[in-house]
Amino acid sequence: MKIQHPLARTLVTVRTWPYFTDAVVAVCAILVFCAVVSTGVYWLGKPIPVVAISTSATALPIYAFYSIVRMAIAYMLSLAFAVAYGYTAAYNPRLEPWMVAVLDILQSIPVLSFLPPVVLAMVALIPGHQLGIEMGVILLIFTGQVWNLAFSFYSSLKTIPREMIEAARIYRYSGWQRFWQLEIPYATIGLVWNSIVSVAGGWFALIFCETFTMGERNFQLPGLGSYIQTATNDGNTRALISGIGVMILIVVATDQLVWRPLIAWSDKFKFEQVESSERVTSPILELLRESALFTAIPGYIWTRVQEPIYRRMARKSESRQVHLPEGGPSLSKSSAALGTLAAVAIAVAGWGAIKAVLMLRTVTWAELHLLLEGAAATFLRVNASLLISAAWTIPVGVAIGLNARLARVVQPLAQILASVPATAVFPILLVGLVQIGGGLGVGSIVLMLLGTQWYILFNVVAGAMSIPSDLREVCSLYRFTRWQRWRKLILPGIFPYLITGMITASGGAWNASVMAEYSHVKGRTLEVIGLGAQIDTATDSGHFPVLLLATIFISVMVVAMNRLVWRRLYRLAETRYKLEV
Repeated sequence: MKIQHPLARTLVTVRTWPYFTDAVVAVCAILVFCAVVSTGVYWLGKPIPVVAISTSATALPIYAFYSIVRMAIAYMLSLAFAVAYGYTAAYNPRLEPWMVAVLDILQSIPVLSFLPPVVLAMVALIPGHQLGIEMGVILLIFTGQVWNLAFSFYSSLKTIPREMIEAARIYRYSGWQRFWQLEIPYATIGLVWNSIVSVAGGWFALIFCETFTMGERNFQLPGLGSYIQTATNDGNTRALISGIGVMILIVVATDQLVWRPLIAWSDKFKFEQVESSERVTSPILELLRESALFTAIPGYIWTRVQEPIYRRMARKSESRQVHLPEGGPSLSKSSAALGTLAAVAIAVAGWGAIKAVLMLRTVTWAELHLLLEGAAATFLRVNASLLISAAWTIPVGVAIGLNARLARVVQPLAQILASVPATAVFPILLVGLVQIGGGLGVGSIVLMLLGTQWYILFNVVAGAMSIPSDLREVCSLYRFTRWQRWRKLILPGIFPYLITGMITASGGAWNASVMAEYSHVKGRTLEVIGLGAQIDTATDSGHFPVLLLATIFISVMVVAMNRLVWRRLYRLAETRYKLEV
């Protein structure tokens, strides 16, 4: 009998895993290609605005597939827009105040306020195909994902340590090199953690976007959101639980296959002087690193794209000159283009203002009085939900970010809970409120918490994780008390991330007000006074003047908070609490 040496068996096992991983990666690539082809065939077909939704469990796989495709496309669009918008705002002092104000307004406007212009525009631009309706829904999901990503990237660029900017200047980095080797790596941790809550915001918008009524027109697309909404309206508890269960399975799979590897990978971009002894790990990431197919092909493609660009820049004299990041791209060379763009924007804004005034003239005094009362009520609920969220998310987020053992247990659970959309839990809570005879007075604040708390939590976790290990060791060496540690290290370290989380949480609260203040459950309508309820009612009835005026009220309150509170805190984060040596 032939006896095999144990070392030989070990070598065979180690060599087998990379081949197995390569096979899995290849199969996944083939499945993605088939999914793209199948989706393209469906989207290029004739438009079907209303699809009969089956509440059978056998329909869940195809519904889940359509929802995942919409979410993935919306996220990729959100990430690209966030990077471009945040970079432009951070490095253009003339445009920065306007762009930040616009971002504040847009991230606070509920998704339903975007419904009429977005859907009608996309259907008109792509007539005769399902693609027009699908792109309208994807852009609506985009509006629920993009804003906190843009704030995160902008905030990261504004807080890059000065010595790193000086190093890029000394080594004469071009704008392209500085972007890929300094700015993107420094912003990666914040982008990853905000991506988790962005996808949760996308799931939140999904239920609104796949089934909605706009005046006399109805839209209902196949997907998990429409499945859950149909089950809720029919009072089908079994189907509702099945839909939420499938959504939770998708969330868990996304957490293990996407977010955990990305978090472990982004840990290498942590800014510190001394290498930390505690590292985030992911079994999936380790398997992917062993795959020759996964590492060789992207690396080969990136090298073929990046190296020619660097060589071309090296031949130009402009790449040898120093470009100060603080000033950003030169505006003098493009003054004519900016002037033309400004003229077009003013013309469009003027035309829109005239149309808005004509539309607002139809609003009655009774409707105006009700909107003013609703604005005050919703404003109080939004700020109450922010304060309650911050009270528990700051200490919990710091504990998760600074304690690796606790993070290994709590962090996956928090990611899963955050990724489960609040809209999936709303129906269950509303059914409970109906059964106990309660209303939405206090319940609306609880519902808003589900749409706000995760923005603050994950930004605080990202801020705590970004605190350099050497500074933490200095605090231990000098035996700081707990209060001194919080006052001198933790709060200054997480402050920029906390402000970003509070701003995006405010937008999440305004979005959640639509469902928190007005819902249909088992043939009953639960409603409390508020702008969210007014927006929902106006959308259902197609009363666009009230919808427009409610959106204007939200914009005015958001701009006021931005000027009086958030901009001052942002400036404080950029100056006093900027990490520098």
